[in-house]
Amino acid sequence: MKLIVFDCDGTLVDGQHMIIDAMQTACGACDVVYPGDEAVRQIVGLSLHQAIEVCHPAEAAVTHLALKDVFIERFQQLRLQKDYEEPLYDGVADVLDQLNDKGYLLGIATGKSKRGLLSTLENHGLSDYFLTLNTADDGPGKPHPSMLHNAMKDVGVSPDQTWMIGDTTFDMEMARTAEVKAVGVSWGYHERAVLQQAGAHHILDHISDLHRVLEA
Repeated sequence: MKLIVFDCDGTLVDGQHMIIDAMQTACGACDVVYPGDEAVRQIVGLSLHQAIEVCHPAEAAVTHLALKDVFIERFQQLRLQKDYEEPLYDGVADVLDQLNDKGYLLGIATGKSKRGLLSTLENHGLSDYFLTLNTADDGPGKPHPSMLHNAMKDVGVSPDQTWMIGDTTFDMEMARTAEVKAVGVSWGYHERAVLQQAGAHHILDHISDLHRVLEA
């Protein structure tokens, strides 16, 4: 059996618009300087608390907590809007169908909360595809390898039969530390060059290219 673990934001879905909106709102409410859209994109993949600490290293812990609370509140408000933006990337649904039909075990390792991940999967009709879900609620965040260790334990697969698919250096570092195959994607939030520097074994330019990597 072979396990393929996907990141969520920046790999399966493009949630940057909601993330940026929520961070802008949180900074405004807490009277903190917004670090800019690109800085926010660079921390997608970390747990929310980690991300806020990276974006606002000079702020006190109490401010970090306040930012987190406003971010969560705003993000939940955005999810209730009919026109909120969190689309699947092109080809994702088809490839998940094909992998499932071929008998691959599928999982997710994400910096999202469990509640947020379940909502995303339900909205896109993907809830039944994944046998193991690991989120920021389950222990240490990326790039700590805990989520991958948990995923492999959940389904009984060894590192040499496991792939991690993600768009950030945090995903690649997590994969290398867990001694699984690190596969970066070029359509997410971190550039190809930094993914390679972080140890990616392969870089995909479209999700359909994954079949070639798995067969090789």
